[in-house]
Amino acid sequence: MTRFKTLDDLGDVAGKVALVRVDLNLPMQDGAVTDDTRVRASAPTILELAGKGAKVLLLAHFGRPKGERASTLSVSMTLDAVQAVLHEEVMFIPEITGPVVEQAIGILQPGDIAMLENTRFWKGEEANDPDFAAAIAANGDFYVNDAFSAAHRAHASTEGIAHLLPAYAGRSMEAELKALDAALGNPAKPVAAVVGGAKVSSKLDVLKHLVTRVEHLIIGGGMANTFLAARGVDVGKSLCEHDLASTAEEILDAADKAGCTVHLPYDVVVAKEFAANPASLRTCNVHEVAPDEMILDIGPQAVEALADVLKTCRTLVWNGPLGAFEMAPFDTATVSLARSAAALTVEGALVSVAGGGDTVAALNHAGVADDFSYVSTAGGAFLEWMEGKELPGVVALEQA
Repeated sequence: MTRFKTLDDLGDVAGKVALVRVDLNLPMQDGAVTDDTRVRASAPTILELAGKGAKVLLLAHFGRPKGERASTLSVSMTLDAVQAVLHEEVMFIPEITGPVVEQAIGILQPGDIAMLENTRFWKGEEANDPDFAAAIAANGDFYVNDAFSAAHRAHASTEGIAHLLPAYAGRSMEAELKALDAALGNPAKPVAAVVGGAKVSSKLDVLKHLVTRVEHLIIGGGMANTFLAARGVDVGKSLCEHDLASTAEEILDAADKAGCTVHLPYDVVVAKEFAANPASLRTCNVHEVAPDEMILDIGPQAVEALADVLKTCRTLVWNGPLGAFEMAPFDTATVSLARSAAALTVEGALVSVAGGGDTVAALNHAGVADDFSYVSTAGGAFLEWMEGKELPGVVALEQA
């Protein structure tokens, strides 16, 4: 297990200023937050620090202002949602460095919480400018990173500050890193990975990395069609990246060498048009797809076989749906396999870790997100972790 300090390593913090990096890049509609999941993820860290008497300053970005102030991208847009989740009043500070922040800290009482302005209003943030990081750090006594979803960015507030102050992982970051370590770092074997989604091109690095780390690689979604086509299967008018046939072959060869079994569907659900419950819907063997049909889901026999594979495994990593799950009945395979995985997890037979936007939506749709061992809401950071890349925000905590 990689070593980093957590809140358990903190001494007495009463009256000290905690700079806490959180993720407040929340979805909005008509000026209101539509999903407060990320706030709820960081709430335990914020409330624990406030409860211990620290003055808590929240650092976060919101949208992509590209180093310019924009009133519509002020992080204060999330203030009501943050206060609602924390059940605490939160002061808004319209700066991130300098005397205004210093003055506000003087007003704050131990246990109070404040929110600093959007880190990305300053060009120094995305440039990871050491002077900018130092100016932010000047107002804090210690730094806590609780935003795994931003850990793949080497920015001043995610990486730079961690080298300038005593640095700790917040509770959400700690839970995420422990779950990821259990999934691919030091997993119980055999390990299965489900990788789905539309395109192979977006997950090439993920697939190349996973074949060296897992015993079973289950490929679904549109990307399975590219692998089937590479194997000489006529996929009709299915979504398929025919130009990546040789890349798919390379991945299959690498899997063979590494002793990883790649599972591609052998029965599929097809239709002539992508519509809810189309008249042309049928299930067939992959070799029976007609030229005017498209593969839109994995068939029932393949799903049953995959559920049997999971029964032989101890660990599962899942990223991406198996079919076009947004529309019934093409959600059947994803829902069915997700429920099998959830049941095995509840029994204690499987450690299951899932992540990525579509994946979270699919597991919620199947009603099993709460039954998985861990579901990561991070998108880009989760994918880069699946690619085996080092995440700058995490590395900085380890070095600290």
